[in-house]
Amino acid sequence: MSWASWTTTGVITEGGGVRTDEAGLVRGDLSVHTTWTDGRAIVTVQYSGASEWYTITGSPVACATEEESRQLHQEIVEAVRTGDPAAVLLSGRRVPM
Repeated sequence: MSWASWTTTGVITEGGGVRTDEAGLVRGDLSVHTTWTDGRAIVTVQYSGASEWYTITGSPVACATEEESRQLHQEIVEAVRTGDPAAVLLSGRRVPM
């Protein structure tokens, strides 16, 4: 079994924030975390410094490779920073923000 994970801290949201399954819309100073395992990426966010992590709505996302999941992580970080409420596209899948 292969796995990898990435965390980007200090991601300041612009605009609409990030939609999560557990907490609805979150905004502000966030950390974004992606775990890749078994061909899928699980993407979560937390308020920086908090202990609770929230699943981004639309996660997990199918990612065939570690590189693909790393790319997804970076695209989500950028979407959070710019406040892009649309979605991140990867391999034809949409991750709502």
